[in-house]
Amino acid sequence: MIMGFGAFVSYLEHIPLLVRVLIIGSIPAILTTLGSIPIFFGLKLEEKITDAGMGFAAGVMTVASFTSLLIPSIEIGGIIISIIGFVLGVVIVKLLDLLIPHMHITKGYEGGIHPVKLKRAWLIALAMIIHNIPEGMAVGAAATYSLVDGLVLAVAIGLQDVPEGLAVALPIAAATGNRRRAFAIGSFSGIIETFAAIIPPLLVGLIPVMLPLMLALAAGAMIYVVVHEITPDIYGHGHDEPATLGFFLGFIIMLILDSVLG
Repeated sequence: MIMGFGAFVSYLEHIPLLVRVLIIGSIPAILTTLGSIPIFFGLKLEEKITDAGMGFAAGVMTVASFTSLLIPSIEIGGIIISIIGFVLGVVIVKLLDLLIPHMHITKGYEGGIHPVKLKRAWLIALAMIIHNIPEGMAVGAAATYSLVDGLVLAVAIGLQDVPEGLAVALPIAAATGNRRRAFAIGSFSGIIETFAAIIPPLLVGLIPVMLPLMLALAAGAMIYVVVHEITPDIYGHGHDEPATLGFFLGFIIMLILDSVLG
């Protein structure tokens, strides 16, 4: 397995940066699509499993924000640039929250359109898609800084995207009765990450000093999602233990991946 990983890394080292990031950024999209496939077999996720999966995502994102993004940003750009980037990341996701209509399980409706104009299922799916934008940017920023760091982060985020793909597809299938459309939307939520992943290398290619800023920006965006979006959705409706266990499992697995492969 390690030899195969080494060969893959060697291959990626010899291709252009943008193509490399595009390949790495496609890993979460592929795993999200795989997670959406069970919609065709009528498989449903219990709420406690969804909470555990979202807790896992929060654990992965918390560790990655520091080990793969903030620490490298501080090392190459200094604390001031990192703080500016971090705050920009928070502001950008907050603006997405305000402008894109979506719905959280616990907090309810957010966004710029009156909720009657969109069905609840679509609003929940949009909330998941908003989560995936900073995840994709994080993968792209990490991969631009370090090929291996980007791969580790892409694999970790991809693992937690497997249940997220189904979590996006399920409400769409329930609302429309169309499993193909539900699968397509679930897959699209992952493809969003691939598109977001190419933003950092494009900006760094134009302005090289943008790298530490983009690393910190991705970290700020992910921490905002963990604190403001994921945590309120997984606590307060009877599944606190699975959610907490999922968080620590994601935290530990990300640390292991970072140590073994990083």
